[in-house]
Amino acid sequence: MNNRLRDLREAQGWSQGELAEQLEVSRQTVNALETGKYDPSLPLAFRIARLFALRIEDVFLPD
Repeated sequence: MNNRLRDLREAQGWSQGELAEQLEVSRQTVNALETGKYDPSLPLAFRIARLFALRIEDVFLPD
């Protein structure tokens, strides 16, 4: 699944580690999400969208 996570994170000036702390996941998970190697669970997708004050559809894009 394609996503805008890297762009959103960089716009906030956050490192992968900082985003990972806020989401309560590992930095490796953030990296895997950003590179499209891992699709988030629905609860994690909601947490990500909520953190950026966006809808899930605005963060995660259909292939």
